[in-house]
Amino acid sequence: MTVGLVAALFCLLRRKFDALLIWLALFAFLYGNRLWLQSPLLRLIVPDSEFFRRLRDSADYVVPIPAIFFFRAAGFLSRWGRAVVYPACALFVSLAMGTFVFGSLSIFHHINNVVIIAALLWLIARSWKGGAVTRDFVVIRRGLVVFAAFAMYDNIMGLLGYRTRVEPLGFAVFLGALGYVAARQTIQRDQQLGEIHKELEVAQRIQLSILPADFPPSANFRVAARYVPMTSVAGDFYDFLVSDDTQAGLLIADVSGHGVPAALIASMVKLAASSQRGNAADPAGLLKAMNTTLCGNTQGQFVTAAYVHLNAEAGELRYSAAGHPAMLLLRGGEVTSVIENGLMLAAFDSSDYTTTVRPLMPGDRLLLYTDGIVEAEDRREEEFGHERLCALLRESAGLPHAETADMILSSVQQWSAEQDDDMTLLVCDYIVTV
Repeated sequence: MTVGLVAALFCLLRRKFDALLIWLALFAFLYGNRLWLQSPLLRLIVPDSEFFRRLRDSADYVVPIPAIFFFRAAGFLSRWGRAVVYPACALFVSLAMGTFVFGSLSIFHHINNVVIIAALLWLIARSWKGGAVTRDFVVIRRGLVVFAAFAMYDNIMGLLGYRTRVEPLGFAVFLGALGYVAARQTIQRDQQLGEIHKELEVAQRIQLSILPADFPPSANFRVAARYVPMTSVAGDFYDFLVSDDTQAGLLIADVSGHGVPAALIASMVKLAASSQRGNAADPAGLLKAMNTTLCGNTQGQFVTAAYVHLNAEAGELRYSAAGHPAMLLLRGGEVTSVIENGLMLAAFDSSDYTTTVRPLMPGDRLLLYTDGIVEAEDRREEEFGHERLCALLRESAGLPHAETADMILSSVQQWSAEQDDDMTLLVCDYIVTV
């Protein structure tokens, strides 16, 4: 009964229905309950009555029901065997109800003995049929053979008119085999998870290494970047393609999906962008070239991206995007959305992009971000949204660029019930030094 409760609790803690665990839990619990009902100690505690005797005898026919479903979930039944699952269960339910209504009849015991013997012989024969044989399967098979042998002995002796009680010993051996396999798989799983964790740590360090360091000191531009992956590695990416006193080229991208696949594609985005530094002053041309490089190489995943080129000498900004959230421009206390979107990268190799050109004025503040910022949800599943982000940017007018980035990120994290997407943002200030 304890084994059954532990298996059920483990399934509950995982918050996932596991048929094998559930049927094992019911099988073990009902088997233990049957032994308890038949124990001499309980007979001393509970006064003897016809109701108690019928309840005790009915338990014999209930135990095989979860056992049948357990063996089906474990893959021990063939297609023919699976076809008789429900008829067999109906038979055992009928025997249990018949015993409870009419009392313990010898015909019920004989039917039960014959069916159990046939089922156990079938299981033993089935377990030795061809197919992939693993170490765990061999252990379970041996435990099953011991259990079947003891159970068959009790049932054969029952047909001969003798009442023996060696089957519980066989069931204990079978449970021990299942416990050994469960423990071994748990240890093995922990070791595998440990190795995966180490590999993810290495992958995280590698991914962080492809992100640029702080924006170099510049006479006219101040840039703050914030990058918060949802898992160890992420699909968000940013880069500074140009970074000097007179120019800044800021790229931000978001790969669809999460985790390692998205991170691998983000590395491809890095290479595609780095190879186009010669087009840094042409946002549309840069995105088009990146799209050509990525198409057919992302395994069906897409990339949204936005790129802005700032030129202090010309006093202008050039912006283009590929399915990415709009860039925000704070000027004179007002926030404006800069939108110039084409199709996502890696979707179609023939995609074209356009560039919007706007004047760049001293005091301008730009905000580039991924959708994890605006789509963060609170406990009521309400998104943080575009309007709240604009309001935060307006409030940041008197703050330095780094404090603005921290304030926005902190506000989104406080709003969000849990982080379910990567979050990246770039805050860029244009200043004129004398």
